[in-house]
Amino acid sequence: MRIDLTGRTAIVTGSTGGIGLAIAKGLAACGALVVVNGRRQAAVDQAVQALSGVGAGSAVGFTGDLGTAEGCAALVAAHPSCDILINNLGIYGQKDFFETPDEEWARFFEINVMSGVRLSRAYMPGMKERDWGRVVFISSESAFNIPVEMIHYGFSKTAQVSIARGLAERMAGTGVTVNSVLPGPTLSEGLEDMLRPEQEKTGKSMEEVAAGFVMTHRPSSIIRRAASVEEVANMVVYLSSPQASATTGASVRVDGGVLSTI
Repeated sequence: MRIDLTGRTAIVTGSTGGIGLAIAKGLAACGALVVVNGRRQAAVDQAVQALSGVGAGSAVGFTGDLGTAEGCAALVAAHPSCDILINNLGIYGQKDFFETPDEEWARFFEINVMSGVRLSRAYMPGMKERDWGRVVFISSESAFNIPVEMIHYGFSKTAQVSIARGLAERMAGTGVTVNSVLPGPTLSEGLEDMLRPEQEKTGKSMEEVAAGFVMTHRPSSIIRRAASVEEVANMVVYLSSPQASATTGASVRVDGGVLSTI
């Protein structure tokens, strides 16, 4: 299968590292013009540089906080149209339910949920008018397997799945598809940073330490390891392609079989 996104513009939010950067690279490799985003100019510049020479595509940067209404409006003003919108921006963090204040619930909702709501609302009418578009929300297996240690995070991921399904139905009969992707434990920079003390203490490889983490915290994993960011990105790139035209309204799992359901 050869995915050709030549002439398509893709916006990937939160894409200066981790899964977002891997998605941006994958889309650029297929020929898309990719808008990468982060809050720090240096990180955005570094991401744009990382995409230079990747396949036939190209990249430009947008520096701004898309966890705010003002940041989303600034992005739309700078880039008023896109064909592919990847709502990847998200935060996570462990905190007991009884110690999580209203402000933290609101922060997770604004960043993880409302960023995608605002950008989808801005860009999807143009996609509908052109009768072609792809919107992907990067959710998590935690949307269904709610982590007791961060219920507020699980709630925000469930909300993304719900919004994606509703938007898919709103676009019924058009060439615009909307899906959510559910990664499981993924060996991104964030997980590496969290596991590095254990790696240094044991002398094991990062992959071995990550596999141990997965089996401790997600013992239902079938692959029994963390996924790579590229493995998640591959699914997103496919869902962004012309070949995925009959896949919409779906929550697509890249969770290594963590969810114990058929």
